[in-house]
Amino acid sequence: MAIVDEGRGKRAVTHYRLVTALKEASLVECRLETGRTHQVRVHMTSLGHPLLGDPVYGRTRSVHRELLNQLDFTRQALHAAELGFVHPVTRESLSFKSALPSDMQELFRALTV
Repeated sequence: MAIVDEGRGKRAVTHYRLVTALKEASLVECRLETGRTHQVRVHMTSLGHPLLGDPVYGRTRSVHRELLNQLDFTRQALHAAELGFVHPVTRESLSFKSALPSDMQELFRALTV
Protein backbone atom coordinates (compact mmCIF):
# COMPACT_ATOMS: atom_id res chain seq x y z
CA MET A 1 0.00 0.00 0.00
CA ALA A 2 1.30 3.44 -0.84
CA ILE A 3 0.36 7.00 -1.66
CA VAL A 4 0.37 7.45 -5.44
CA ASP A 5 -0.28 10.22 -7.92
CA GLU A 6 -3.89 11.10 -8.67
CA GLY A 7 -5.49 8.69 -11.12
CA ARG A 8 -3.18 5.82 -10.20
CA GLY A 9 -5.01 4.47 -7.17
CA LYS A 10 -8.16 4.71 -5.11
CA ARG A 11 -9.02 7.88 -3.21
CA ALA A 12 -8.32 7.67 0.53
CA VAL A 13 -9.08 10.43 3.08
CA THR A 14 -8.01 10.47 6.73
CA HIS A 15 -8.75 13.36 9.10
CA TYR A 16 -6.53 13.44 12.17
CA ARG A 17 -6.01 15.54 15.29
CA LEU A 18 -3.57 15.57 18.16
CA VAL A 19 -5.16 14.27 21.36
CA THR A 20 -2.12 14.56 23.63
CA ALA A 21 1.64 14.83 23.40
CA LEU A 22 3.64 11.93 24.86
CA LYS A 23 7.35 11.18 25.34
CA GLU A 24 8.75 11.45 21.81
CA ALA A 25 5.33 10.38 20.49
CA SER A 26 1.73 11.58 20.24
CA LEU A 27 -1.72 10.15 20.77
CA VAL A 28 -3.66 10.97 17.61
CA GLU A 29 -7.31 10.47 16.71
CA CYS A 30 -8.02 9.55 13.09
CA ARG A 31 -11.39 9.73 11.39
CA LEU A 32 -11.63 7.97 8.07
CA GLU A 33 -13.82 9.03 5.15
CA THR A 34 -12.73 5.95 3.23
CA GLY A 35 -11.72 2.49 4.34
CA ARG A 36 -8.63 1.44 2.44
CA THR A 37 -6.28 -1.33 3.52
CA HIS A 38 -3.65 0.00 5.96
CA GLN A 39 -5.00 3.52 5.38
CA VAL A 40 -4.09 5.00 8.77
CA ARG A 41 -0.67 3.36 8.78
CA VAL A 42 0.17 4.59 5.28
CA HIS A 43 -1.14 8.12 5.83
CA MET A 44 0.56 8.66 9.18
CA THR A 45 3.87 7.34 7.81
CA SER A 46 3.58 9.64 4.79
CA LEU A 47 3.32 12.58 7.20
CA GLY A 48 6.51 11.48 8.96
CA HIS A 49 4.67 10.05 11.97
CA PRO A 50 4.58 6.24 11.69
CA LEU A 51 2.70 4.23 14.29
CA LEU A 52 4.69 3.00 17.25
CA GLY A 53 5.63 -0.62 16.77
CA ASP A 54 4.64 -0.78 13.08
CA PRO A 55 7.04 -3.32 11.53
CA VAL A 56 5.89 -2.67 7.94
CA TYR A 57 5.48 1.10 7.47
CA GLY A 58 7.54 2.47 10.33
CA ARG A 59 10.88 1.90 11.94
CA THR A 60 10.88 1.80 15.73
CA ARG A 61 12.91 4.71 17.00
CA SER A 62 15.69 3.80 19.42
CA VAL A 63 14.06 5.97 22.10
CA HIS A 64 11.03 3.61 22.06
CA ARG A 65 12.66 0.25 21.28
CA GLU A 66 13.67 -0.52 24.88
CA LEU A 67 10.24 0.44 26.24
CA LEU A 68 8.39 -1.69 23.69
CA ASN A 69 10.64 -4.65 24.55
CA GLN A 70 10.24 -4.06 28.28
CA LEU A 71 6.44 -4.05 27.95
CA ASP A 72 6.51 -6.95 25.46
CA PHE A 73 4.47 -4.73 23.12
CA THR A 74 4.88 -6.57 19.80
CA ARG A 75 2.32 -4.91 17.53
CA GLN A 76 1.57 -1.52 16.10
CA ALA A 77 -0.08 0.94 18.48
CA LEU A 78 -3.33 1.18 16.55
CA HIS A 79 -6.79 0.76 18.03
CA ALA A 80 -10.25 1.18 16.49
CA ALA A 81 -12.20 2.75 19.35
CA GLU A 82 -15.31 3.10 17.21
CA LEU A 83 -16.35 1.64 13.87
CA GLY A 84 -19.46 2.46 11.95
CA PHE A 85 -20.90 1.62 8.55
CA VAL A 86 -24.13 1.17 6.66
CA HIS A 87 -25.04 -2.51 6.27
CA PRO A 88 -24.86 -3.35 2.54
CA VAL A 89 -28.09 -5.38 2.51
CA THR A 90 -30.38 -3.92 5.20
CA ARG A 91 -29.03 -0.32 4.85
CA GLU A 92 -29.09 -0.13 8.66
CA SER A 93 -26.49 2.17 10.26
CA LEU A 94 -24.32 0.07 12.55
CA SER A 95 -21.85 1.30 15.15
CA PHE A 96 -19.46 -0.59 17.42
CA LYS A 97 -17.24 0.67 20.26
CA SER A 98 -14.24 -1.00 21.86
CA ALA A 99 -12.30 0.00 24.98
CA LEU A 100 -8.56 0.56 24.75
CA PRO A 101 -6.81 -2.79 25.37
CA SER A 102 -4.81 -3.12 28.58
CA ASP A 103 -1.45 -3.48 26.78
CA MET A 104 -2.02 -0.19 24.98
CA GLN A 105 -3.17 1.50 28.20
CA GLU A 106 0.11 0.38 29.78
CA LEU A 107 2.09 1.73 26.81
CA PHE A 108 0.40 5.14 26.98
CA ARG A 109 0.91 5.34 30.76
CA ALA A 110 4.63 4.70 30.21
CA LEU A 111 4.77 7.38 27.49
CA THR A 112 2.90 10.03 29.46
CA VAL A 113 5.03 13.12 29.85
